[in-house]
Amino acid sequence: MVKRYPRILFRKKLKDLKKDMEKMGKLTLKAQKDAIDSFDSYDEKLEKNVIEYGKRIDRMAVDLERTCLSIIAAEQPVAGDLRFIEACIKIISHLKRIKGLSVNIAEISRNLKDVKLPEKTLEYIKHMADIVLMMSSKSLYSFLDQNLKAAGELWVDDDKVDELFDRALSNIIDNIVEDREKVYYLINLLFLIRFLERIADRDVSIGRRTIFMVTCEREPLYEDLTKGE
Repeated sequence: MVKRYPRILFRKKLKDLKKDMEKMGKLTLKAQKDAIDSFDSYDEKLEKNVIEYGKRIDRMAVDLERTCLSIIAAEQPVAGDLRFIEACIKIISHLKRIKGLSVNIAEISRNLKDVKLPEKTLEYIKHMADIVLMMSSKSLYSFLDQNLKAAGELWVDDDKVDELFDRALSNIIDNIVEDREKVYYLINLLFLIRFLERIADRDVSIGRRTIFMVTCEREPLYEDLTKGE
């Protein structure tokens, strides 16, 4: 029987943890994409998928949090290894919240099916949703690859989302004033853009945690992250 040294076993635990984080992240991205697709063209199956993914993500989160705590208790990691495990715990929480917001989006999509909505508002929302989905993917892989440049770009992306949020909000309010009969549906759109904005905020938080994990700095300037490019 081959003897396995403690340090090799510890490295394997960290490698397995990273793989499991990637699985949870990918499933969260899938839930988010299906929720957005459901809004674009409502499909009851997509909504059910999002809810089912949500249940799986919750189970994965519990298992991963236990794994992180057990590694800390058994191995007493320090420096970069400890920051990685702490980052995992924080990011698990962010992924769970993104999952919850995705479920909210899917539920709102059901309320808006077969309703003719203002075209300009939909244009803003779809653009916003595309950027937010891209941010979620970028935040996940900036963490997994320890990519500071990608993590720093999330602040720039978030500014674009905020700008689109303001435009969509203004447009929705104008439509509420003009057409009181659609107030219920337009209020649902207000909730939807708010959920998208909050997902973007979670993505930025993942980027912030990634930067701290790698540099021990809370929020370096974007110019510093891209220096030398």
